[in-house]
Amino acid sequence: MATTTPAPAPFPDALFAGRYRAIAARDTRFDGQFFTAVRTTGIYCRPSCPARTPKPENVTFYVTSAAAHDAGYRACKRCLPEATPGTPDWDLRRDVAARAMRLVADGVVDRDGVEGLATRLGYSVRQVHRVLTAELGAGPLALARAQRAQTARALIVGTDLPLSDVAFAAGFGSIRQFNDTVAEVFDVTPSTLRERRGRRPAAGASATGAGDATQLDLVLPVRAPFDARGTLAFLAARAVAGVETADLDGPAPRYARTLRLPHGPGAFEVRWDGRLHLHLELRSLADVPVVVARVRRLLDLDADPVAVDQALGGDPGLAPHVAAVPGIRVPGTVDPHELVVRAIVGQQISVAAARTHLGRLTVAAGTPYASRIDGLTHLFPTAAQVAGGAEEHLRLPARSRAAVVGTARALADGDLVVDVGADPDALRAALVARPGIGPWTAAYVAMRVIGDPDAWLDGDVALLSGAAAVGVPLPDGGRPARNRALRDHAARWAPWRSYAAMHLWRLA
Repeated sequence: MATTTPAPAPFPDALFAGRYRAIAARDTRFDGQFFTAVRTTGIYCRPSCPARTPKPENVTFYVTSAAAHDAGYRACKRCLPEATPGTPDWDLRRDVAARAMRLVADGVVDRDGVEGLATRLGYSVRQVHRVLTAELGAGPLALARAQRAQTARALIVGTDLPLSDVAFAAGFGSIRQFNDTVAEVFDVTPSTLRERRGRRPAAGASATGAGDATQLDLVLPVRAPFDARGTLAFLAARAVAGVETADLDGPAPRYARTLRLPHGPGAFEVRWDGRLHLHLELRSLADVPVVVARVRRLLDLDADPVAVDQALGGDPGLAPHVAAVPGIRVPGTVDPHELVVRAIVGQQISVAAARTHLGRLTVAAGTPYASRIDGLTHLFPTAAQVAGGAEEHLRLPARSRAAVVGTARALADGDLVVDVGADPDALRAALVARPGIGPWTAAYVAMRVIGDPDAWLDGDVALLSGAAAVGVPLPDGGRPARNRALRDHAARWAPWRSYAAMHLWRLA
């Protein structure tokens, strides 16, 4: 009796099959989450590339563009994979690789080297290299190089900056290194890449403004849908006078603020008109990639809104609100130390009262800043400035003032480390161990500093109010019983409880 040899499986594994289906459907939801390299062409693309779908046997998928670079592939000139939003995996994952990627995006490797990155992570250089190569297909230097290439492409095609300034702004050590990297990654020289960009409004830089600051305009990629007005409204409601300003009226809401950067103070303004326009005011072009990364984190631009909406929309109570507000975001922060101070000040008082206290502290202890952007006059106080001025200028209960001063001093001295590369559980434990800081504050800091998508602010009164509005069954007993019931109900919203909280806050 003849036997039939079973046909080989068309895909090596389920992950490959899922990604291949995504590129066959040209699904934009996966842009930035992985990259498709094609052996027969030597290029790599975003999943939604309009080119003909390659045969499975010719495809290799990479988690990062840096891994595709290291494997010898060039970026596709048609779909421009370097122009996609970043992957939400760096917020979803809590491992060393995700923490490292957040720090790489913030420019730690360019500023402090691989040794500085390893120190932040608490590992040896060899361990960091081994973990990143195993998890992401590329080491820290290759990941930082890919980051520079992305910044360079954005500045080449999006501004009229001289190419020598683009090289400096993107973090390259020399013009030759800039030219070689662009040619290797994009298979075209920087000058040719600029010539091919097509007609567009000039968005160059000028050496005028606040202290001869450079003015620069960019358009940031955003993963749709994006609840721009709601995100900016959240920031506007908490804006500290002089540090932040916002205008939500009209068809193009805007938000602006000052910030400290590695090479000096600066400011930015974002405006949404269907595209996200970013105006920068910088002392040094070398800070361009850093401020772009921080603005992306502030506005949660690299979230996966489709996955969030699909998961939360499965809850009957939340479903109509998710449909009404697609693409809700969890705003982050441009300054982790500032966020810690703001969280402690706002623990037991209203948002409006916290703004008043923080505004008073900023005028008394902050640094004046002259900006061309109306309404911006100060930099928020550093941790050291807060430690020196909070006791006198914050009209809070003595215990709250002591918590602010003690925590600010710990941040200034390095005894408490809060940054985008922190481990979420370790960060919460370190915060709760401090006098005057409870689980609510620790969860809030993790949600906004690290971008933890699954933080839950247990005991929040506004969350109870919002939950009642969506029909969450809560007992008639006291608040502890109601908090427990909501906490149990919220477990079904994992791993997106931070986003569920944003919906409930809005309803409250």
